Amino acid sequence: MFFPHACAAVMQPHATEVARLYQTEFIRSARAVGVLWAVCTLCFAVIEVVILIQPSWVGTRELRYRGGVGTPPQAGTLGLFEVCVESDWPVPECRGSLRTLTPLPAFQSPAVLVCMSLTMVWASVGCLCLFRFCNAATVYKICAWLQLTAGFCLALACVLFPDSWECAEMRALCGESVTSFSPGNCSVHWAYVLAMLGVLDAAILATLAFVLGNRQDALLPDDAKDGEGKHIIYSLFIQPVSKCLLH
Repeated sequence: MFFPHACAAVMQPHATEVARLYQTEFIRSARAVGVLWAVCTLCFAVIEVVILIQPSWVGTRELRYRGGVGTPPQAGTLGLFEVCVESDWPVPECRGSLRTLTPLPAFQSPAVLVCMSLTMVWASVGCLCLFRFCNAATVYKICAWLQLTAGFCLALACVLFPDSWECAEMRALCGESVTSFSPGNCSVHWAYVLAMLGVLDAAILATLAFVLGNRQDALLPDDAKDGEGKHIIYSLFIQPVSKCLLH
């Protein structure tokens, strides 16, 4: 005689074991992706600092000068806070106020937006400590919104920066042919390109954080979602990152 209840009782331990093994593989994958996301977030925060302080958003092109007529065009670079012109010394001569973090008058709006983006990114780095105390899914979503806001501010700064080129600093460096979105004798340099890549980086990190936050409940066993889950996530993500930074 066939007993379906007895057969189900025999199959249940095997199915439970398979589900637990599958869940363990999920947790291992989440650990690798989470550590990568945290390291990339920290690297993005450092890149934001470089973008803000480097006077290499715009630079002069290499032009052939025919001597005998007028003065040779000066070579240099320009950022949000400083204008640097090459001189006879190995170090270029910079004009501006980077020490007081006072941007050039024409680039105040892009500088404020980059500062806001920088603040949001470092706030998301600080939120990594919340894995110790709060629900992991909530922390992921908070970091995702912060990174999304940082990317939006940085994208807006990248748009407003060329719109502000028609100023005295740009004309002194790049010639009188400078207009909005036309740098004249200059071209965009690596800091501006890095800022545009930062927008893409912020979008990728925010998307990844949203995905990790939505999948968090599936990655942890039922008995670890509330109490033990916070400590497990802390040991999976925060401790490996801190060890890598210390060593």
